[in-house]
Amino acid sequence: VSHSGEQVLYQAMGQWGIVPAAQPPSPGDGALDLSGLQMQVNPRAEWQQIFDDAWRFNRDYLYVDNYHGADWDEVRALYEPWLDHVHHRADLNYVLALMIGELSLGHTYVGGGDIPDGDGPGTGLLGADLVADGDRYRIERIYDGEQWNPGLNAPLRTPGMDVGAGDYILAVEGRELTTDMNPYAPFEGTVGRPITLLINDEPTTEGAREITVEPVASEAGLRTRAWVEDNRRYVEEQSDGALGYVYVPNTAQAGYESFNRYYFAQQDRSGMVIDERFNGGGSAADYMVDIMARELHGFFNNPIGDRTPFTTPGAGVWGPKVMIANEAAGSGGDLLPYMFRRMEIGPIVGRRTWGGLVGIWDTPPLIDGGFFTVPRGGFLDLDGNWAVENEGVAPDIPVVQTPREVIEGGDPQLDRAIEEAMMRLPEDDPIIEEPAPPVRAPRSNQ
Repeated sequence: VSHSGEQVLYQAMGQWGIVPAAQPPSPGDGALDLSGLQMQVNPRAEWQQIFDDAWRFNRDYLYVDNYHGADWDEVRALYEPWLDHVHHRADLNYVLALMIGELSLGHTYVGGGDIPDGDGPGTGLLGADLVADGDRYRIERIYDGEQWNPGLNAPLRTPGMDVGAGDYILAVEGRELTTDMNPYAPFEGTVGRPITLLINDEPTTEGAREITVEPVASEAGLRTRAWVEDNRRYVEEQSDGALGYVYVPNTAQAGYESFNRYYFAQQDRSGMVIDERFNGGGSAADYMVDIMARELHGFFNNPIGDRTPFTTPGAGVWGPKVMIANEAAGSGGDLLPYMFRRMEIGPIVGRRTWGGLVGIWDTPPLIDGGFFTVPRGGFLDLDGNWAVENEGVAPDIPVVQTPREVIEGGDPQLDRAIEEAMMRLPEDDPIIEEPAPPVRAPRSNQ
């Protein structure tokens, strides 16, 4: 609203406009053409404004008014002189990070801003592990995304691709590939465009074949899915099919999708291992613990097919649940094991979680588009004490993952979780046999 109160600046559907305050705008009314708009920026003046805003955001929005014991005016006086030595927007982010570090508080993030784009051409990836074998590179494993996950593009697993583990990549776009060079060097600038690879099942060009492949920018999704599926199969094998495995990557959309997808697909299992290691947080995952805490109340008989009765509730896993957590799980990844323990769903295996449970929301953006988060809501337990923040959630069964064990392919935390769940399996199947039919009609006199 203008100072006079007579006009309103609005934005709708990406369009800016100015209309009289008394006139409710429709998209397009008073539209402004900003295509030729230019603005002269004085970086030092803008950096001072950003510093002032960041300091004020904490002054006005922090979840407690004692700043965790810090003198917030003194903190400003300590760090403001550093602005004279800032020569790049990244320098300013560094100063802001130091300033909010005085709070000794999680969820204090700073980043972005008007920083020049330094993106390079990108390096194309094949979704595969390459190992040196003599003077050639051999494909040791191809990540296929299980070939049923939407959104995962496995370059070497598209239909008709004649390549497999054990094959050698001899050339990329006609450029010979040998072990005296970085195997990714010829893939620079190939993201998203078709290229040719010379492939053979022997480290020689004789009898080699040429394939066309489109490299991707990231293998993170493919490798994560492979890790999850390897774990799921391992749990199934080690428990002889008695246990299921669910990975919860965060407590936002991806976490809820993964939980629903894997938990209910394995509800025929007698128990479940819930893996929330590296959980990136999001929202409060009360839905997940509510589902895991479901109790079996009874059955409806099923006279059709194999006569297995229907359970009430209709969906659930009624046996033991064990959760795995580690020091890289935080925020919603702290609250999930906290609730899991408080509801007495099962034991927690692993390491103490990160310890960041003061929520962030609604911090205004900085003037140049950078971000600066202010923790807005701390967590209290039912005794009225601040909880979890800077503490984390300790496991019931501590298990350390050493680098040697992991490099050698081991996962002691997963092994211990399987062992604990197996010990807790009930001796009897909760699905009971149907009793004899009831007799309620009066007997005939004949």
